[in-house]
Amino acid sequence: MKKKVIVGLSGGVDSSVTAYLLKQQGYEVIGLFMKNWHDDSVTISDECPWLEDSNDALIVADKLGIPFQTVDLSVEYKERIVDYMFNEYEKGRTPNPDVLCNREIKFDVFLKIALGLGADYVATGHYCRKGTIKNSDGTETYQLLAAADTNKDQSYFLCQLSQEQLAKTLFPIGELTKPEVRKIAADNDLVTADKKDSQGLCFIGKVRLPEFLQQKLKPKKGVIVEVPASAEYYVNGTKTFTEKLEELKYQSEKIAYSKDKGKIVGEHSGAHFFTIGQRKGLDVGGTKEPLFVLETDVNENVIYTGQGKSHPGLLRKTLFVNEKELHWVREDLALKVDGIMTVMARIRYRQPLQKATLYRVNGGLYVDFDEKQSAITEGQFVAWYIEDELIGSGVIS
Repeated sequence: MKKKVIVGLSGGVDSSVTAYLLKQQGYEVIGLFMKNWHDDSVTISDECPWLEDSNDALIVADKLGIPFQTVDLSVEYKERIVDYMFNEYEKGRTPNPDVLCNREIKFDVFLKIALGLGADYVATGHYCRKGTIKNSDGTETYQLLAAADTNKDQSYFLCQLSQEQLAKTLFPIGELTKPEVRKIAADNDLVTADKKDSQGLCFIGKVRLPEFLQQKLKPKKGVIVEVPASAEYYVNGTKTFTEKLEELKYQSEKIAYSKDKGKIVGEHSGAHFFTIGQRKGLDVGGTKEPLFVLETDVNENVIYTGQGKSHPGLLRKTLFVNEKELHWVREDLALKVDGIMTVMARIRYRQPLQKATLYRVNGGLYVDFDEKQSAITEGQFVAWYIEDELIGSGVIS
C-alpha cells in the first residue's frame, strides 16, 4: 500500500515542489489549501491574496495530477490566532503569529483533518529537516533539525511542535536551497516557479499592523518619553550578588521606568500599538540619533524611548520563560529543577544563534546569554538548539 500524504498547498513555490517531490518518491499525494481568513470587519488590504493563492495551488495540483480541495479554517484561525494577537497586544506583549499558526493551525487543526481523511503524514514547504532516533525499546524519538540552507532555515517557526506532531510530518525540501527549489519548479513547468515569497501574516498576506490592531484596540493618546543613556537605571555596575539565581532574577527583570526620569518629546495614539526595539512610527524628529522604543507601559499609556540602537535600555543579557509557557520538542532532554544546560539560542527569526545557558528553576527557566541581546521582547519566542537541532522553546515573559 502506498503511504498517503496530504500536502498543505499554499499556492507558493515551496509547497508546490514539496508535492512534486513526494509524488516522485512514490507517495499517494493530496493537495489541501487552507483558507484562513475572510473577516471583512478587519480590513487588511484591497488585495485578496488567498484567492490568487488557492487558484495557483489548484493549477499546481492539476499539473501534478493529484486530488485537490480547499478547507475553510477561518473560524479556528480567528479564535486561536487573531483573538490571541489582539489579547497579547492589549497586555503590552508582542506575539509571533507565525509560530502560533504552525502550532495551532497547520500542525493541529490541519493535521487532525488530514489524519481524519486517512493520511499517514502531512507535509509542508518548510525549510527544516526531521531526524529519527531509534530507541533501545523499539520506540522512536523525532528531531527538529535546521535546514541545509541556513539562509532559509525556518526551524524557529516550528519551535512549538511536539513529538506527536513531528511523528506525522514530512519536510521534503529541508535538504534543498531556495534556488534548487525554484529550478525544480521551473524544470517541471509549475506555475509558481517565479512567484515571490509571501509576506506578512501566515496565510493572510500583507497586514499593516497599526491599522489591523486599530480595528479592535481603540486609539488612546499618550506621551512619548525620551530616557537618556546616562539615566540612573543603567548605572548599576557596582551591584554584587551572593548567588547566581539572585543575579539572573535581577538581570531578567524589566526596568520600572517613570516619566520624571526623562523628557516628554512627543505623543502617540496608544502604547499597545508599539513594541520594544521599534523605530518607525514614532514621528519624533530633532534627535541626534533615531529614537527606539525601550518599553511600553500600557497601564499608564506611556512609551519610553532612547537614542540609538546601542542605548543601554535596549540591551539585556537574561530573560525568563514562565513554566506554563515552556515547551520541549525533545521531552527526553527537558531540564529538571536546578538543571543547567549550555545551548545556542535565538530570540527572533533570522537572528544568528547566540551562546546561552539555561537554568531551570521553580516556576520556569532563565535563558542567560553570553552577550547582551537587543530588544528582548515580551510575548516573542526564544528557541534553543544543541548544534543544528532545536530542542525547546518558550514565550519570553
